[in-house]
Amino acid sequence: MALKKEPVDIVIVGFGWTGALMAMELADTGLNILALERGEQRDTYPDFAYPRIADELTYGIRLKLFQNAAKETVTVRHTRSETALPYRRFGSFLPGDGVGGAGVHWNGMLWRPLEADLKMRSTVVERYGADFIPQDMTVQDYPFTYQEMEPFFDKFEKICGAAGQAGNLKGEKIAGGNPFEAPRENPYPTRPLKQQYSGVLFSKAASELGYHPFPLPAANCSEPYTNAYGVQLGVCNYCGFCERFGCFNYSKASPQSCVLPALYQYKNFELRTQSQVLRVNTDAGGTQAIGVTYIDANGQEVEQPANLVILSAFQLHNVRLLLLSKIGKPYDPATGEGVVGRNYAYQMNGGISLFFDEKSNFKPFAATGATGMFIDDFNAENFDHSGLGFVGGATISATITGGRPIQQLSIPKAAPKWGAGWKKAIKESYLHTMSVGSSGSVMPYKQCYLDLDPTYRDHHGQPLLRMTFDWQQNELKMTNFIAGKAEGIVKAIGPKHYEMGFKGMQAHYDVRPYQSTHTTGGAVMGDNPTTSVVNKYLQSWDVPNVFVLGACCFPQNLSYNPTGIVGATALFAAHAIRTQYLANPGPLVQA
Repeated sequence: MALKKEPVDIVIVGFGWTGALMAMELADTGLNILALERGEQRDTYPDFAYPRIADELTYGIRLKLFQNAAKETVTVRHTRSETALPYRRFGSFLPGDGVGGAGVHWNGMLWRPLEADLKMRSTVVERYGADFIPQDMTVQDYPFTYQEMEPFFDKFEKICGAAGQAGNLKGEKIAGGNPFEAPRENPYPTRPLKQQYSGVLFSKAASELGYHPFPLPAANCSEPYTNAYGVQLGVCNYCGFCERFGCFNYSKASPQSCVLPALYQYKNFELRTQSQVLRVNTDAGGTQAIGVTYIDANGQEVEQPANLVILSAFQLHNVRLLLLSKIGKPYDPATGEGVVGRNYAYQMNGGISLFFDEKSNFKPFAATGATGMFIDDFNAENFDHSGLGFVGGATISATITGGRPIQQLSIPKAAPKWGAGWKKAIKESYLHTMSVGSSGSVMPYKQCYLDLDPTYRDHHGQPLLRMTFDWQQNELKMTNFIAGKAEGIVKAIGPKHYEMGFKGMQAHYDVRPYQSTHTTGGAVMGDNPTTSVVNKYLQSWDVPNVFVLGACCFPQNLSYNPTGIVGATALFAAHAIRTQYLANPGPLVQA
């Protein structure tokens, strides 16, 4: 029998970036706020203390900060005709676990979307006609404009102490920044990070080819800074342990660095860790949430009544919770009806390894997770797609995120894989290698979706989430086009030797190698409840006292990393709750 707790005003499910931001933004309302996090408590000290955190075997290989696939995973298949099988060891993507979630282990690439990213369908139709969009592609516009969101992009950057160079300040193009970016009202809070030698070479070659290189926007603080919540951030020391690691220096933006020191001062906020939510409970009519049920650290089933439920877990978990809670109609790929699970998408990445002689020393160990030079000339709608046969695009960049001895050794494919020859190849390559990579958008399709698996269950006996996904021709055409542009830059750089790493036209999605943790969709936002789960304020169409945050709300996947939109939309939703919902609970947008 479930143990019933005293009611709270607001319960927040999942305590990463979006959960922490939502709690902080609502804390001064005086309402009782409870956050439930299924993982363990983590803070900068002592959990990320140096030198313990700089342990690649523990954190990079054994994935200490990530979800335990033995307890809960997803099942994966390429098409509906196949039987999905459990993903036993995460590789392609790495869902976070514990306080801070994926906001602990990310690299810190902090992007704003392009204006065309937010109006992708209407932009493509206007430029090329409706027939340019494949019949099975379900691309759609975001339900807000860039101008509506700009203050919230600005606020999130100020919370993170973001480092970067503006390219478009109040409509005026600024030399050295991204000329394709949408107008911003303010510069970045801190100056750009220092550039590595690889970025210098890339920038010179790209400029000579007529492209427009700019430094990567980074949530890695480049100078002493106190953020919008009054939290002091440290200066990044380029330690090379961003990706898969917590930051010991209070430099890389995370909930621990930027939000929690201020949030923990509020007495009306409570955090319960090792509390895994099983479902959102609704009334008899299924139109009002009355709380959640979770399993606590002792294995006890607990019922937590609440007036407002906010789902702020990782993208995959939010979708699964909606399905388990029967909130929203599940998507049916056979009929195209339903919304929960619809428009699942990923990212399409590629890269080229460049090998030089000993005269070129790249010092890969002196890096951040977000140091690099990018071009946006072939991203989204920044170039003419006529005759190319695909929608979308990609960034092209030179970034070195570290020189860790296990995962970040790059040697030529022909080199021996063990023994004296392998050691010789490492000696010849470690300091003298760089890469040029691409990060590409992925459109949504009728046949790519999420639902509950009919066979496999987690350690609590609940159905696993099933992923049906494969690369489609649109994205394969796109990445092959981008490969040619990236190779042109590499040839202009002039390495001794280079090796291509882009997918061919017959490639299938492979869950084994890491690609990115940027999974999106399944609970998309929109203006129409027949094609979306939540409205522009991330409020459920069906159960208006449920809000769903994060990348699960993206209609399709951008080439950019998602955290900028994730943070800004959480702030946007929190603002709507404060200024509209609390005074008059109910739908904020009429269906």
